Amino acid sequence: MSSGAFDLLVIGAGMAGLTAAANSARNGKKVCLVEVSGDVGGSARFAGYAWTAPTYEIMNAENPSGDESLKRALVDRFAHGIEWIRSVGIDVDDAQRILDFGGQGHKFDTNHYLDTCRRIVVDAGGELVLRADTEDLLVENGGVVGATVRVDGVVREIRSLNTLLATGGFQGDKELLAEHVHPDAGKMQLRSNPNSCGVGYRLASAVGASTGSEDAGFYGHLIPSGVELADPSDFVDMSLYYSEHALLFNLNNERFVDETLGDHLTTMALLGQPESRGLLIADARVHRDWMLASYVEGAIALDKFDLANRRGGRVGMAEDLDEFEYLPEEWGYDGKAIAAAVAEFNRAADAGDHLSPGRTRDRASLAEGPYYFIEAAPAITFPFHGIRIDDHARVLGADGAPIAGLLAAGSDAGGLWHRAYAGGIASALVFGLTAAVTAR
Repeated sequence: MSSGAFDLLVIGAGMAGLTAAANSARNGKKVCLVEVSGDVGGSARFAGYAWTAPTYEIMNAENPSGDESLKRALVDRFAHGIEWIRSVGIDVDDAQRILDFGGQGHKFDTNHYLDTCRRIVVDAGGELVLRADTEDLLVENGGVVGATVRVDGVVREIRSLNTLLATGGFQGDKELLAEHVHPDAGKMQLRSNPNSCGVGYRLASAVGASTGSEDAGFYGHLIPSGVELADPSDFVDMSLYYSEHALLFNLNNERFVDETLGDHLTTMALLGQPESRGLLIADARVHRDWMLASYVEGAIALDKFDLANRRGGRVGMAEDLDEFEYLPEEWGYDGKAIAAAVAEFNRAADAGDHLSPGRTRDRASLAEGPYYFIEAAPAITFPFHGIRIDDHARVLGADGAPIAGLLAAGSDAGGLWHRAYAGGIASALVFGLTAAVTAR
C-alpha cells in the first residue's frame, strides 16, 4: 500500500517534529506526521521553558567544542522561535535569566503548544499516524523520498519530497548508549520519554548519514541513588540541582569535578566514577539557600533532602564533621576520610588558597552544621551523539555533503552540544523551524 506524495514527512511528534509539521502546514504544505506512541508530545510534555545562551560569547564559553554553525544558528534564531510560539496563540512569559552562567529563556505551557501544533496540522488537512513503526527510509537516485511504516501489522509506503527525523534521540536504547556514551550508560535511569530508542539514528545510519561526535556526553541530572523515577513529575522533583553548591565525593572518598559548573556536567562526570555513584554533601547554608530553593525563578520549591528521604534514598545527617565517622559502612565510604577532606576544603576556601578540583562559581566553605548527605547517581535525558546536520537541518553524508531529501532536528541531531548544554527545547524549536524552511 502506498500513499500520494507529501511535501514533508515527519517521523517523531515531539517538540522538533510538531514544530516543523505545524509551520509547514501553516505555509500550505502537505504534511504527514508519524509517531510511534499513542499520543504526540514526547519528552517536551515534561518541560516548561525554552532557554539557551543569549550571545555567541556565552554560548562559546559554555559549549566551546560544539559545531560553530549550529551554535550560531541557535543563538541567532531563538528569538524568532519564541515569536513563532506566540504566533500560534500561546502565552509566553518575558525573558528571564536561567542558570548562573547567564542563560536566558521563556516560560510557556508546552502542553498547550504541542496540542496546538497537532491541531494546526490536522486542521490544514495533514495526516497524523499514531502507533506507527518506521522500518526503512525510501531511497531513489541517492536521495530520500519517504519511508516505509508499519501500522497495526500493515506496511505502508509514505512518499515525500522531504523527510524529517525527529524521534527524540536514543536514550531508551541500552546498546546505543553503551556504544556511544559510556559502557555503563545503559544502567542509568531515564528522565525522559522511554519511546526514544534510536529509530531516527538507525534510519539515518542505514542510508549513509554521518554521526557523531564521539565522547560528546549526554544531558541529564543527579538523582538520589536507589530511587526509582516512577512518574514524569519525578524528572524534576528528584533532580538534585543544588549539587552546584555542594561537594561530591566518589567511593575513593575524593572530589573529582568542579561541582559549581553545573549539575548536568557533574552528572556526566559521575557516570565515569566507581560504580557511578557518589556522596553529595551540603551544610546548613546550602540546605537553606539552595536545597530548599527553586532551581529556576518561578518554579515550585521542594525540600530535596526530605523528598529523597521519603522515597527511600540513601540520606543522612551529621551535626558536625566528627559525626561523619558514623556513615553506614555498607554505603562504602570512609566517613573520617571525607570529613578530613571537607575540613581541608573549608580551610583552603576560607584562606583563598588553590582548590583542586576548582570551584569556579561558589568558593564558599561548607562549615555550618548540620550536614546533609544524599548518595547520588546519574540519570539521562538524552545523548549528545547523533545524526550530523548542517545549519539548514540537512542530514550530512559521510562525505560531508547533504543527503537529498533528509532532515533531522531535536535530540536526533548531533554536533551542537559536546559535553556541554544550553537548552534542548530551544534547539528542538529552532531546528524544527529550520527544517520546515528548508523543506519549502
